[in-house]
Amino acid sequence: QVQLVESGGGLVQAGGSLRLSCAASGRTFSNYAMGWFRQAPGKEREFVATISWSGGSTDYADSVKGRFTISRDNAKNTVYLQMNSLKPEDTAVYYCAASPSKVVITTRYEYNYWGQGTQVTVSS
Repeated sequence: QVQLVESGGGLVQAGGSLRLSCAASGRTFSNYAMGWFRQAPGKEREFVATISWSGGSTDYADSVKGRFTISRDNAKNTVYLQMNSLKPEDTAVYYCAASPSKVVITTRYEYNYWGQGTQVTVSS
């Protein structure tokens, strides 16, 4: 089992920045690829970013490329999502997830473990 706890969400004005963190506990963190997903009201949960077990590979949704950066610190069992130039359409609950595949994974069905989510609200 892997337990994931997100933090860092909040209310920010358009153009602002937030940094989300996801702390993992349980099994060896470096055995897992990590991902960030988000879900807005009335919409499906969608992929945002993913990072391989070593941090050497990353991938992003087109909607966030150039604005968001995913990173991880395996010594701290933590994955981060730095979000810059935020837009109102980034408003959603953000979830981190862990996949045993180790490589970058963009589909949510490949992720076995999920956090409880953290709310991000971007005002215009």
